[in-house]
Amino acid sequence: MSDACWWRGAVIYQIYPRSFLDTNADGVGDLPGIIDRLDYVASLGVDAIWISPFFKSPMADFGYDIADYRDVDPLFGTLADFDRLLAKAHGLGLKVMIDQVLSHTSVEHAWFRESRESRDNARADWYVWADARDDGSPPNNWLSLFGGSAWQWEPRRGQYYLHNFLAAQPDLNFHHPQVRAAILDSVRFWLDKGVDGVRLDAINFCFHDRQLRDNPPKPKEKRIGRGFSADNPYAFQYHYYNNTQPENLAFLGELRALMDGYTDVAALGEISSEDSLATMAEYTQHHRLHMGYSFELLTDDFSAGYIRDTVQTLESQMTEGWPCWAISNHDVERVLSRWGKGKPVVPLANLLTALVCSLRGSVCIYQGEELGLTEADLPFDALRDPYGIAFWPQFKGRDGCRTPMPWSDSANAGFSDGTPWLPVAEEHRASAVSRQEGDSHSVLNGFRAFMHWRQSQPALRWGDIQFIEMAEPVLAFTRSFQGETLLAVFNLADATIDICVPVNGFAEALSGHGLLQGTLHDGQLRLPGYGLWFASLQPSDIRGATSSFHHTTVERG
Repeated sequence: MSDACWWRGAVIYQIYPRSFLDTNADGVGDLPGIIDRLDYVASLGVDAIWISPFFKSPMADFGYDIADYRDVDPLFGTLADFDRLLAKAHGLGLKVMIDQVLSHTSVEHAWFRESRESRDNARADWYVWADARDDGSPPNNWLSLFGGSAWQWEPRRGQYYLHNFLAAQPDLNFHHPQVRAAILDSVRFWLDKGVDGVRLDAINFCFHDRQLRDNPPKPKEKRIGRGFSADNPYAFQYHYYNNTQPENLAFLGELRALMDGYTDVAALGEISSEDSLATMAEYTQHHRLHMGYSFELLTDDFSAGYIRDTVQTLESQMTEGWPCWAISNHDVERVLSRWGKGKPVVPLANLLTALVCSLRGSVCIYQGEELGLTEADLPFDALRDPYGIAFWPQFKGRDGCRTPMPWSDSANAGFSDGTPWLPVAEEHRASAVSRQEGDSHSVLNGFRAFMHWRQSQPALRWGDIQFIEMAEPVLAFTRSFQGETLLAVFNLADATIDICVPVNGFAEALSGHGLLQGTLHDGQLRLPGYGLWFASLQPSDIRGATSSFHHTTVERG
């Protein structure tokens, strides 16, 4: 299994280049900074890195508005720097995935600059253009995720163009075969360079409804989840027509055919649809994407029932594909603030790492998660994110999870000799890498211990998953692979609890993971607050997946 495809069961460390390490004192992280810290990343025990966009861009959305798919923005370095990064990562045994933003470009992209000039140029139909209604209003009611209409007027053509995100991010017209060919050629450029995979941003947004039908309204009680707040008007609609169109399936087949021409590469799709789990299953079956991930575990709900139901729902639908899970990324509040709510950092941080890395699938870990970083609380005048600026103060945007990586407890946390593009969070200095390296009980060393231990557990990397019915706040399941069965039990609360474990006979506790371990005595498992228990079982030892864990709260941990 491990020799056949590196990405199955892999832990992928996400690097947000702007905030990782600045080597030229301009306040912005760069590719040489990533190169300088690759030894650190390799020491974490992860399998791969995913680098957020570093391509040429005016940075309206900090790199997710691409002006040239095949060049590095001077802010981050050069193509030669990327080649050096790729070579060093591979020398350290790390695979390299890069972001590909296929559904839209920057307004500064040469394709758009030509397309907007007239209705009869060579690229006139490369973007989504539409006439105004008789009263001059946009052609339909589609909304931008960043607020307001998804249509922007262009006087050169006397038409509106579609932008599902910022007005500076016009949507490509994927119904046009030349657009699809050009996009695939751009992906080919990076595969030829030797990247091991691509993370596909907003991959379900490539196609739009040709008829431009209005999206229907959504009831107030349904305006939750999916990575945006309920007070965003984007949440007021069912987005049936501006994304997730059936034509996208054939394009994913074309993309997979391209990737099949290379050895051991993978495509990971980010999916946010009206039913993201169903779309994940659909997009990863019939030889389309290798993996998919969604926002289902990037929400505020930190209950055992929610996590279990989410994974079970996906498992029931994903009969062919492979999931990828994430509990943090560059777009959402950091998980220790979102799920932790100020709880004890070290045991909870380590528990969250172990939990997400024990689910069936691959995992994306966002930079700083291994340090137990919390969300930075930035004042309005420090914000850079247009999303947060537009929705302040109810929604503060994405800057709080994008502040510089703390390498030391110096003035700029060792991130830059200049003025950082976002301020360093004062509280992050205490969690700096230099402060944690020598502390055997730190979040960082707990993270390393677990990751290296996980590499020796085939059941956790590649096994099937079966949940065991239980009451809150306990999450329990088995992972089984080639005759080996592993039981994983997690206490999601800070109180010590006793559990009646439904096992018969042999249940050997597994050590070496370095985390807060429970103890078993006469069939009673005592789990400390934010503790866990890993055990090796014989296949017949679990008394059915519907068995209950009966427990009582003992004391606060």
